[in-house]
Amino acid sequence: MLLDVLSFGVLIPVVPSLILEFTEGDKSKAASYVGLFGTLWALMQFFFAPFLGALSDRFGRRPIILISCFGLGLDFILMGMSQSLTWLLVGRVISGITASGFATAGAYIADVTPPEKRSAAYGLFGAAFGIGFTIGPGLGGYLGSIDLRLPFWVAAGLTLLNACYGLFVLPESLAKENRRPFSWRRANPIGSLQLLRSYPGLLGLAFIYFLYQLSHQVLNNVFVLYTAERYEWSPKTVGLALMLVGILNIIIQGGLVRPALKMFGQKKLLFIGLSFGAVGYALYGLADESWKFWLVTPIFSFMGFFTPAIQGLMSQRLGPSVQGQLQGANACLMGISGMIGPKLFTGVFELGLASKSANSFPGLPFFLASGLLVFAILLAIKTLKQSTENQPQENSSE
Repeated sequence: MLLDVLSFGVLIPVVPSLILEFTEGDKSKAASYVGLFGTLWALMQFFFAPFLGALSDRFGRRPIILISCFGLGLDFILMGMSQSLTWLLVGRVISGITASGFATAGAYIADVTPPEKRSAAYGLFGAAFGIGFTIGPGLGGYLGSIDLRLPFWVAAGLTLLNACYGLFVLPESLAKENRRPFSWRRANPIGSLQLLRSYPGLLGLAFIYFLYQLSHQVLNNVFVLYTAERYEWSPKTVGLALMLVGILNIIIQGGLVRPALKMFGQKKLLFIGLSFGAVGYALYGLADESWKFWLVTPIFSFMGFFTPAIQGLMSQRLGPSVQGQLQGANACLMGISGMIGPKLFTGVFELGLASKSANSFPGLPFFLASGLLVFAILLAIKTLKQSTENQPQENSSE
């Protein structure tokens, strides 16, 4: 996961620049294509994550992970050689398909980790993402300053190296007796999402996870615009801020999740993560000076407790034969949030800036994100209370 995410992170600074080159410097046109690329990537996740997850439940995790890694490496080569926007777009579509293998990696973790230790394992999973997205953009920016296409070749090398590790070292995690027949009914997005209704408490947890993912879209789509508008941050300052976020994420998910689980347990840790996220977003929206924004970031970072807690709670409700489908369903939810989030939060940002008078409120998108997490907290109280009351029935059904 670390090498795969690092290869994605390397491309973050250069893909928009390459698009700008293909549009002959037309920033407005380039911005439209950047948005289109992001939406198509999320759409591919929506359709193909459940398909690959269902395949992994049938044939095992290892072959799907290998196909994903080799396909991603070859796709980076295609993008590095692209001479037009069309081919770059094709490359991004393919990368959206092959990156759907991340869901299978999540199922692999569930296979090899006892239920009571999964949240801690998913914390390490999140730390790998944090390291990749902390180091990757800085490395990509440096390589891109040498040659705009060099990061694509480095990303391809990292991913193919990763594929070789999988081919020669990685063992299969799903025992043959725990596999189940492939079904198109379960392998499509609708069928995959229907799984969430089949187990007590799972649908509520899934909706909480969706609200979290949707709120997180404010950072992906408004962060740069917001800090430029309110604090006049340069790209260098934005990069430093994102690096700080990445470092704090590594500390929280890689170092603090395990002891926090021992101290609080999964359910309390879920509430802690959501609460810090809701407060952090609200404070971001209120931060009218740059130093206040920096001060809020360590507080906001404790939202990192949420993801390993929710993933552990969800995976415990299912047997080993459907972990791939579960991770595919979760990736579907991420894809839906990725399709809704860009328009939602940029539209709210524009609304907040509708008046340049004293009544303008650029922090409005962050208050919307905070409100989504408050709603998630209320839903979590109801869902986890019901799951506790139904615990004997849940155990018998499993």
